Amino acid sequence: MNEYLQRLVDGKIDFEGQKLVERIARDALIAATTVSFIAGFAVQSLRVTFGLFALFVVVLSIVAIPPWPMYNRHPVTWLPVKETKAE
Repeated sequence: MNEYLQRLVDGKIDFEGQKLVERIARDALIAATTVSFIAGFAVQSLRVTFGLFALFVVVLSIVAIPPWPMYNRHPVTWLPVKETKAE
């Protein structure tokens, strides 16, 4: 359990995970904007529009900001460091 928490705190995600987060955020913000505008227009209230959009942003922040394990499915394997001779 301690190792799992340490991996979450480290915040490591791979390049594919970054691409996934970017796609999720873009699509969710487009959907949130559309739904918020339609709901606010239907009830003629800016409070509903901005309140619903804020709710979407909070949910999106919970989904996108933490480094969930699903964002690190393709970890990068780096080449080993080469020793250089000091002259």
